[in-house]
Amino acid sequence: MEKRLQETAKRHMPKDQRLAHAIAAFISGGAIGGSGEVLLMLYQESLHMPKQQALSLVIVTFIALAAILTGLGLFDQLAQRFGAGVFIPITGFANALASSALEGKSEGLIYGIGMNMFKLAGSVLTYGIVSAYFIGMLRYLFLGGAS
Repeated sequence: MEKRLQETAKRHMPKDQRLAHAIAAFISGGAIGGSGEVLLMLYQESLHMPKQQALSLVIVTFIALAAILTGLGLFDQLAQRFGAGVFIPITGFANALASSALEGKSEGLIYGIGMNMFKLAGSVLTYGIVSAYFIGMLRYLFLGGAS
């Protein structure tokens, strides 16, 4: 009986589509990167900005776009369709912050949105700072104080 149940379950399991998922992530991540390059050139040319300032504006644009799409409920649909290609860039982090903030909106600005927004960001910042400290110490120990 148990063997028959396992065979039935195996027949009804969804097919593993790793290659299709990898291709979708590759294409969507490439599209985000390519559109970032187009925005960079557009900001540099039309706003007459130096590259570094235009790059900052591109990042802010992607963060704002991801937050807006999250608020409209569209980012999750894109992420289900395109996977890691959408989540890996800065858009994934913006989505995480915006969705955490939206979860707490019923509790008010301070105790809801403000506290929930930094649930994820707090841990990311903490581990980022700790990692940077240890890598800096290792670099100092093995390479000396020279930059």
